[in-house]
Amino acid sequence: MVLQAIQSHSRSRILESVERRQGTKYYYRHRVILYADDCQLYLSTPVSGAAAAVNILSTYLTEVNAWLSRSRLRLNASKTHVMWLGSSQLLDKIDIHEVPVTSARVTVSDTARDLGVVIDSRLTMANYVAAVCRSCYYQLWQLRSVARSLSVEAVKAVVHAFISSHLDYCNSLLTGVNDGLLRDYSPCRMPPHA
Repeated sequence: MVLQAIQSHSRSRILESVERRQGTKYYYRHRVILYADDCQLYLSTPVSGAAAAVNILSTYLTEVNAWLSRSRLRLNASKTHVMWLGSSQLLDKIDIHEVPVTSARVTVSDTARDLGVVIDSRLTMANYVAAVCRSCYYQLWQLRSVARSLSVEAVKAVVHAFISSHLDYCNSLLTGVNDGLLRDYSPCRMPPHA
């Protein structure tokens, strides 16, 4: 609870500092999330306001970096990801491909990993499904040599520990994805060797 209060207090100080510098309240919706070792900034903007949103984002990142510096930490631009989220039609209208982050420029990426989930700019979840299936098939391949020396019940327990738990992690994010993607995910859900 204390950590959350400190983060909320710091978050509001960062936003107030940016708004004072800008001279007005930032009228787009924004959200700052601070974790123990991670900071996420989200800005919601129409396509026409993309350039202004990049300037605000850059200002936020400068303020976050200053706040981190006061705590003897730093914002690592090489680990910073910037991504536009939206429909194909909207993303095609945005021609901003680099964003200034402190003293560096970060290329806008199509995918990012957040808490182990691969998110793509169009929110199709195709990259996440592919990563989960690849990981599960790799685990099955690794388990096949051990499975010969285990009982059927032990193999089921190992499969559950290494594969089912991985499949269940954040699977609620797949609600509403297209049927073709779920068909790709289904063979991973029911491994034929278990």
